Amino acid sequence: MSERLSILRVTTCLAMMTIVLSACGKNEDATPQPAAAEPELAAAELLPHQQIARDILRELVEIDTTQAGNTTIAAEAVAARLLAEGFPQEDVMVMGPTEDRGNLIVRYRGRGGDTGRKPILLMAHIDVVAANPEDWELDPFTMHEQDGYFIGRGTRDDKDDAAVHISNLIRMKREGFQPDRDIIVALTADEETGDQNGITWLLENHRDLIDVEYALNEGGDGLIRDGVHVANQVQATEKIYLDYQLETTDPGGHSSVPRKDTAINRLADALVRIRAHDFPVVLNEVTSLYFERSVELADEEMATAMRAITQKPLDSSAVAYLSKIPRYNAMLRTTCVTTMVNAGHAENALPQRAAANVNCRMLPTESASAVLETLITVIGDSRISVTEIWPEMPSPPSPLTDELLSAIEELTEEFWPGVPVIPTMGTGATDGLYLRNAGIPVYGVSGTFYDIAVDTRHGLNERVRIDSFFEGQEFMYRLVTRLTRADAN
Repeated sequence: MSERLSILRVTTCLAMMTIVLSACGKNEDATPQPAAAEPELAAAELLPHQQIARDILRELVEIDTTQAGNTTIAAEAVAARLLAEGFPQEDVMVMGPTEDRGNLIVRYRGRGGDTGRKPILLMAHIDVVAANPEDWELDPFTMHEQDGYFIGRGTRDDKDDAAVHISNLIRMKREGFQPDRDIIVALTADEETGDQNGITWLLENHRDLIDVEYALNEGGDGLIRDGVHVANQVQATEKIYLDYQLETTDPGGHSSVPRKDTAINRLADALVRIRAHDFPVVLNEVTSLYFERSVELADEEMATAMRAITQKPLDSSAVAYLSKIPRYNAMLRTTCVTTMVNAGHAENALPQRAAANVNCRMLPTESASAVLETLITVIGDSRISVTEIWPEMPSPPSPLTDELLSAIEELTEEFWPGVPVIPTMGTGATDGLYLRNAGIPVYGVSGTFYDIAVDTRHGLNERVRIDSFFEGQEFMYRLVTRLTRADAN
């Protein structure tokens, strides 16, 4: 055991003692007492496992885990709850590359090795993006219950999933559930913006702790439109992140004697050509199913285009129609967009240098070398250099296995009759990228539904619907127990 791990475990044990001691003289339950309930949802209305989930979510939201904060404190707080519930200390580990970027790994033991089935992994990141309290209507690092929502930084991305996974483990233990394989939960650091990414660190240093058959992750949201549940999405693949720097230089000169061919103008012409270029439409198994199953959610004109886009040869009118919608355009093809520009050195001088960052989100079936070659061809100016800044990391689509997809479809029908399950490709990126690249399939699924019209991830007044949070908790409990119950396989 490393010195760092020993220190972290001692700290965790001390935190556990604090919880247990605080419970003494109040009741025999070692579960921390909830904060005073706000009028929105009285504690008496909650089932025990729901109360635990809310308590954990509140605790996590109120621990600052931004880059200026500390994920180890959050990981230790959750570890203390698990130890207080009787989880063996050897199965509850807080570890990380630095003292303030800790990750929590907890293993819920199955029947043993007689089944020959590898564990499954439930993952969520506990770091969050920054939030300026002055910009918010409410303090972002206090969890509020208002207008049917839990509000606070991380309630939507991704501390809600963390609270669900941990509260469900506690529920399983209290109920004596014995899975036919181990269930592992990883709450990790620096998924958002940090440089101490928890999943990559675990893969490189403790692969054995997360060596699983597959993982369930964020990224598969349910969708609500006008108060109605319309789709339950399962993310099975992601686009691949790439950054390129474009740069051109020039002798410059005095701005009183201008030339049309300046470094800035040259670069601007290149960026306009990139903006005008459309990469070819390429569908894969996941995106084809996405459009096929989304037909019933669309109006007649949209449905016609979605049907046509999956046919061969491609219907040019369908491509043109769907390409006008940013989300669908991003699912159809690789995209590149200018995100930063830096040019010039003085207000009264012709620029000697102009540079720009072009961010590309590449389809998982394509190659970065082909994207680079396309950019160079589209720019068509040898005076502009194109340098790869963020290298390609392959992320092959996860196979849509019948075992998993059928379980999600059956449960979705039980919870929300008539709501379709729609496989989707993430146009952004999650930690699933690193696991897929390491040969571990990852599926984004949560059973928590969000309003289509409002996405508060990384934004002001981040929130999750209270009823959807508890629906997601129950959905994931039933899904995980179904996938790990011997008589269900």
